[in-house]
Amino acid sequence: MLLSTFYIILGFALLVKGGDFLVDGSVAIAQRARLTPIVIGITVVGFGTSMPEFLVSVQAAMAGSSGIAIGNVAGSNIANVALILGVTSLIRPLPATRQMLRIDLPFMLLSMLLFIAAASYGTINRLMGIAMFSLLVGFISWEIHHSRKITARAVPSLSSSSPSSSQVSGGLPAETASASSSSSSPMPLWRAILLVLISLAAMIWGADLLIKGSTDIAREVGQSLGVDPIALERIIGLTVIALGTSLPELFASVIAARKGQTDMAIGNIIGSITFNILSVVGVASAITPIPNTWAPFMIDYTIMLFLGILLYIFLITRRSLIRIHGAIFLLIYIAYTLYTSLHV
Repeated sequence: MLLSTFYIILGFALLVKGGDFLVDGSVAIAQRARLTPIVIGITVVGFGTSMPEFLVSVQAAMAGSSGIAIGNVAGSNIANVALILGVTSLIRPLPATRQMLRIDLPFMLLSMLLFIAAASYGTINRLMGIAMFSLLVGFISWEIHHSRKITARAVPSLSSSSPSSSQVSGGLPAETASASSSSSSPMPLWRAILLVLISLAAMIWGADLLIKGSTDIAREVGQSLGVDPIALERIIGLTVIALGTSLPELFASVIAARKGQTDMAIGNIIGSITFNILSVVGVASAITPIPNTWAPFMIDYTIMLFLGILLYIFLITRRSLIRIHGAIFLLIYIAYTLYTSLHV
């Protein structure tokens, strides 16, 4: 128990410091590569912080632990919206960009629907997994191409007009301004990439330590209470591991919001959810089919999709996630966690 507590403390420290450096490095990459912060959030930050989910789910699928593999993804997506966006929007309102409402969020919802449709067959097979991953590759390619077009059009107009009058078709001024002019001399690209890689490694290691310590404690408590091993695996996958693997997203989004990088904060979550489904589930099922993916998780799929739709409704109606939205998301997450823990 003492060693597990040490793992939790060390993992927490690595997550905090790694998240701080990750945001700084990612902003520098956005400036040097002339990409909008939301695209960096969706790709570099979003996919990077989802590596713990990727590693856990792939290893669990190969070991035949479908409860952890699928529970980790569904639970992480629920935590991403209800917990992470809930906490982040309490710190600072998160505005929605035009591209986010027209492209990124609808694509995230499409990914959720594809995940549920594939799971409804009972087994997510290799062909489904390959199709999911191929869709992700196409989406990333389009995002990068579109972002470069936006910044290429925006930078000349920003240099010849006042900030208040610069408008770019297909994006918002905040995106391009923060990507191109938030710092007069950003760090060299090689240093920014190295900083991001080191930060991601620290966060993944920190999440792994935190998961190990928390899982060991949860197993000890569950065994002492006489909880059924199969039910305990599902609960650990949906709660402890899902929350633990979502911690990089939590710290990255919170720190990004505190530093004023709101596009990156919300883009991180959209990218993480999309990556969790199309890459984590896609690659895991392409390696080995994942069985028993429907009946045990119907409630979790429903809550995940409901939260995704609720997020879109909040953003489309107010153009921003505000504190009341964050409070609603947090209440939903608390209720969901209590329900999952009590219904063994």
